[in-house]
Amino acid sequence: MTLVSTDWLNENLKRVKIIDASWHLVKNRNAIEEYNAEHIENAIFFDLDQNSNQKKSLPHNHFLPLKNEHEKILSEMGILNNDRIIIYCNSDLISSCRVWFQLLYFGHNPSLVSVLNGGMKKWKLEERKVTNKKTKTIPSKYIATENISMVKIKSEINKNIKKREFMVLDARSKNRFLGLEPEPRAGIRGGSIEGSKSLPLSELLNSKNNTFLNKKDLKKKFELVGVSGPKIVTSCGSSVSASTLALAYSLINDDYVAKIYIGSWTEYGKK
Repeated sequence: MTLVSTDWLNENLKRVKIIDASWHLVKNRNAIEEYNAEHIENAIFFDLDQNSNQKKSLPHNHFLPLKNEHEKILSEMGILNNDRIIIYCNSDLISSCRVWFQLLYFGHNPSLVSVLNGGMKKWKLEERKVTNKKTKTIPSKYIATENISMVKIKSEINKNIKKREFMVLDARSKNRFLGLEPEPRAGIRGGSIEGSKSLPLSELLNSKNNTFLNKKDLKKKFELVGVSGPKIVTSCGSSVSASTLALAYSLINDDYVAKIYIGSWTEYGKK
């Protein structure tokens, strides 16, 4: 199951590995400080900035790390290849989905990786237990395998503008997509990829508790922008909310394997 409920996690806290994947685009929030102050019991912090391939020319873009780097990251976290993993976050972009995508890309069994529906927001609304105690980990030896078909690069996006072999779906706000609102990163122009369509992440979530809409409502949202079939590639600003869009579509299409334009608009819209 791609999503698990807060009830399910509460009943299985001792049987799973828990990852806090919180990440914030806004500068007035610090994910590691928030984690240190309170997190779900036994959760291990995953630093998305540190655990991505940060290209100097594209600040705050989250390219995937090299395979050996990913193996080192998970090994230091004490993650085993057969671990049942639950990922949560306290982010409006649902950054837990970006780590979900990274784990699947590097070969963790999809049936063993789930995102906590509603994340920390729902967990705290329900007044469930949190802690500031440091989680103890025992280093492991994680072995990764890459599925390069899950990632699209800029040259493939450009070729697709003429060939139209897949649909590019953009998770940014409508105004950013239309170029009516400035991008939050310096040096990035407004606008969108030619031929792409807009489906803002915010339209797929219940604002009260950050849970995903039910499958019936999700299906309607995707149908309204003409999405059907598995040939969908998601994009956003830096591949975070693109991952959330990919997870949402996977909930209603069993044939879909998540595919992301990893450079997203931070790369494509660079001035």
